Amino acid sequence: MEPSRSNSLNSLADSLARLSQSAGIVGTEPSSCDIHGGFIASRLRDGQLTGCPECSRARQAAQQAEERAEQQRQAVAARLERLLGQALIPPRFKTKTFENYWVQTDKQRTALEACRRYAERFPENLGSGRCLMLLGQVGNGKTHLAAAVAGVVIEQHRCNAMYTTVSRVCQQVKASYSKESTQSEREALDIFRTPDLLILDEVGASYGTDFERMVMFEVINARYEDVKPTIVISNLGAGALVDALGDRTVDRLREGSGVVVVFDWVSARREVAND
Repeated sequence: MEPSRSNSLNSLADSLARLSQSAGIVGTEPSSCDIHGGFIASRLRDGQLTGCPECSRARQAAQQAEERAEQQRQAVAARLERLLGQALIPPRFKTKTFENYWVQTDKQRTALEACRRYAERFPENLGSGRCLMLLGQVGNGKTHLAAAVAGVVIEQHRCNAMYTTVSRVCQQVKASYSKESTQSEREALDIFRTPDLLILDEVGASYGTDFERMVMFEVINARYEDVKPTIVISNLGAGALVDALGDRTVDRLREGSGVVVVFDWVSARREVAND
């Protein structure tokens, strides 16, 4: 053997010996694992033998897999928290679900099941741009059910949703007309074009001023063009809604078998007040 190569091997052996000593290894001996068979174990200063290296690698791989899974769970939870925050659902309605919707009559049950069905089939509704209209009496849980739909859309289907009122949409657009505004009218409207699901509450509350009618058409038409569903909440009936929004807007909401749920029973708030 060449002297230089011999010296290199001796140096490597010395390095390994020093490393073994620093790790507390005083020798080696044959050992056996019930799973992986025979292996060479290291004997430590305290007399104990090191375990099976294959078992050690398996445990390390399992630990790393669990750490990656936990990181993924945390990432999903963080994204879910962001989606819930971006939904802008008012604090009063954040805890509203299908399970805590008060049902006493067949009409209430019909409304509940229609909204639950819409939420469960949201991927299909998103694909077709199918809208949902919740119309009728004040105080019958229209916003409650819309918030419940949003919860399912976000938590189960991992889509984004936004809740707003018509007055806020109009304020956003009006603000873009200011000289100090850094946002154009189109940019203001596009805020409501983006979400997978938009919930528009208090539709027709001012009974369809020309400006409101124009803004609602722009928002709903933009979402119609993008094949994105909208939930409309109004205290008006179907006929009055047409008067408030106009035929073109309501036609776009009805397109693709849009769902209409009528809330025409006595207000739950009124019943509580009379008790």
